[in-house]
Amino acid sequence: MKKEQVLNCQFSLWYPQFKSQTICSIILPLPQNVKDYLLDDGTLVVSGREDPPTYFADVDGNDNEMDEIQAPEFPEFALKVQEAISSLGGSVFPKLNWSAPRDAYWIAMNSSLKCKCLSDIFLLFKSSDFITRDFTQPFIHCNDDSPDPNLEYELVLRKWCELIPGAEFRCFVKENKLIGISQRDYTQYYEHISKQKEEICRCIQEFFKKHIQYKFFDEDFVFDVYRDSMGRVWLIDFNPFGEVTDSLLFTWEELSGNSLKDDQSEGAAMEQDYPSFRCTNSNLTVQPSPYLSYRLPKDFVDLSTGEDVHKLIDLLKLKRNQQDDEEL
Repeated sequence: MKKEQVLNCQFSLWYPQFKSQTICSIILPLPQNVKDYLLDDGTLVVSGREDPPTYFADVDGNDNEMDEIQAPEFPEFALKVQEAISSLGGSVFPKLNWSAPRDAYWIAMNSSLKCKCLSDIFLLFKSSDFITRDFTQPFIHCNDDSPDPNLEYELVLRKWCELIPGAEFRCFVKENKLIGISQRDYTQYYEHISKQKEEICRCIQEFFKKHIQYKFFDEDFVFDVYRDSMGRVWLIDFNPFGEVTDSLLFTWEELSGNSLKDDQSEGAAMEQDYPSFRCTNSNLTVQPSPYLSYRLPKDFVDLSTGEDVHKLIDLLKLKRNQQDDEEL
């Protein structure tokens, strides 16, 4: 995998070309001070409200010395974000150039990536290893020795849509040929996928040939799609063809070599150029979510040991603010 392939999968590069085939989105440049805040291990969230200052005793237990906690504020950026959220219907799915904070969904008060304000986004981003990796190690799996390019980081806000996990699929393209399709949520068994896999495979292959093939910047890449209840296929995202991308029900050894097997059902009259299709075939193979391993981040280790009272106070403030909003 080359660094150029990673660069080509940045949302802002492919979105203009495939805008009509994907979810409506707004891209905002990320100011340097916001990036610095997101990478800082200090305050966990930004309230975005004019709350009275919060005080706590110093770490030495001296009650006579009180420190004032003030979460950083970004009024201009916050205004742009709120305007964008409003224009997208009031709720958004946030991500950076490449990644969304899927590993941090559990920390949100609604256990979802659905965000209605900047503080929702900050809470997810500051709790996500995926977001930190975008900032610090975007080219970690690249094998070329060229210097790392300068990156302009962006906040991507996508209109919130209630997507059914059992309708999402990951597609692997090698030399501009669709070679494999995997059920996206491979931890669960979906009976309709097993019953309709030939039709699903055909629809995705047609979508690929009509809208994607020979139109992306590289000949090797991965793209995610969603098939709605009407059978229409929607583009969700592009990812590099390499280990930085989860291969799901395939292995990268299979995908990079020539060892893919055709997993179509017996008796299916499929052309030779159809991809290998894989799904979870029974309840016996259901697995726990791969994101469970991210459910005890360093922030909460700090809280449990009493090393960072700032984070607990800010988390409680966020909860209080959300309750106040619900009462209005």
